[in-house]
Amino acid sequence: MKEQDAFFNWLQMHIVAEARPDDGAAKETLDFFQVILTEDHGVTELDVEITESSDLAIIRYVQRGEAKTVQFDLESAAKLLEDIRSNPVYNNQ
Repeated sequence: MKEQDAFFNWLQMHIVAEARPDDGAAKETLDFFQVILTEDHGVTELDVEITESSDLAIIRYVQRGEAKTVQFDLESAAKLLEDIRSNPVYNNQ
């Protein structure tokens, strides 16, 4: 998986897992993408900052000893959570 895709997928699942702490599938999927980032891309120390005022989600991380950041549009990143919440099958949480 491309690094950028892995970060975006991890971010989406981070947002879902934070909003739905009892959702085991969300946690498992978040862990899956974290393993991809760690094992395939050498990423450690993942942290995310949501800045709603600027509509950005900023991921801070360390990759092979170097501190880096990547940012995504918050609306795009939160779309999965919005879709889950709007689906009656999943909105019981």
